[in-house]
Amino acid sequence: QKNLYAKFSKCEFWLQQVAFLGGHIVSADGITMDPSKVEAITKWLRPTMVTEIYSNASKKGLGCVLMQHGKVIVYASTQLKPYEVNYPTHDLELAVVVFALKIWRHYLYGEACDI
Repeated sequence: QKNLYAKFSKCEFWLQQVAFLGGHIVSADGITMDPSKVEAITKWLRPTMVTEIYSNASKKGLGCVLMQHGKVIVYASTQLKPYEVNYPTHDLELAVVVFALKIWRHYLYGEACDI
């Protein structure tokens, strides 16, 4: 009726599990991660390279960038709340450091941070 045809050479029948979307295994037990994909991640070495955070605070907002070897990993920024606009400069500089440490704590946890 709709002129759709299956190519027999591309069909598979009676499989116990099927690889799906480049990283998942679908079986009667449910959907699981492909063990070969998980193994590639678990074999990563712990990073030992220096990571730097650059920050900037102004009367409008806070901004920071996480860098490694001069290349940007991630940017972050936020507007100041109405009560933060009146903070002195040194408090804004501290606020941006706290902001950066909070949002990137998963990158920085367990590492020494020189501020």
